[in-house]
Amino acid sequence: MNALEQRRTERLLLNRMRPADFDDLARMYCDERVMATLGGVLLSEEETRRRLGLLLAHWDEHGFGWWVLRDAATGQFVGRGGLRYYVLDGRTEVEVGYGLMPEYWGKGLATELARESVRVGFTVLRVPELVSFTLPDNRGSRRVMEKAGFRYERDIVHADLPHVLYRLTAAEWKAL
Repeated sequence: MNALEQRRTERLLLNRMRPADFDDLARMYCDERVMATLGGVLLSEEETRRRLGLLLAHWDEHGFGWWVLRDAATGQFVGRGGLRYYVLDGRTEVEVGYGLMPEYWGKGLATELARESVRVGFTVLRVPELVSFTLPDNRGSRRVMEKAGFRYERDIVHADLPHVLYRLTAAEWKAL
């Protein structure tokens, strides 16, 4: 097991995704409130399995990826997120992503995850910059990015929907 497979923040346990996480992810991807923040389309069981397969393959290929998030005090499923390679406009970027169950919104947990992801990206993976993006009207997600140090760069299209792209360089992060 590499050092990135299991991590802990003040309130979260971050664990490498496993096939056994399917039920929690399926519950998340069928929640209308969650999916409204991630493009609006509820995912079928088949699509959830496909996406989980891609996330598992990312871990196998690169030694890092999105974690399953659990409440450190209770072990309850909180959501998913972390770092992954993502091709944006023909360029491979390292994305900081997050998605939480609604009962955990507004508690600073997404910010806690984003900050840990940024720290890992710059100090462990030693990438020169990170990106994150969300739907333009997702003010909560935009605020998480800003609290983690990201700055708005430009509007993009992702999954056939308008999004806003934020970026953070290692040099900017060190200056925070």
